[in-house]
Amino acid sequence: MDTAAAASGDPPPASVVKTVRVEIKGRVQGVGFRDWTMENAEDLGLRGWVRNRRNGSVEALFSGSPDKVEEMVDRRCRIGPPAAAVTAITSFPSNEDPGLDFHYKNTL
Repeated sequence: MDTAAAASGDPPPASVVKTVRVEIKGRVQGVGFRDWTMENAEDLGLRGWVRNRRNGSVEALFSGSPDKVEEMVDRRCRIGPPAAAVTAITSFPSNEDPGLDFHYKNTL
């Protein structure tokens, strides 16, 4: 990826984009997990969304360069914000359109 595109905040070319849907379980609602996810995803330049699930989990779609997506899922989401207690993360590839930014979705 050229540095001009990276500096401008443009998404990476489609050939180097990884998109995954993630379900995060544990004490992840009522602890600021969605806000924390939004901040971290934006810091990493990811596109996608985050929402609460009625089953008590948090679900997210992360799309961007593979190393940034892996950073978010494998390192950051496994810990979460200070009040969270993550017990499990399920992640799988997705073809869903992430949109142009990172945003909240309604509870499902």
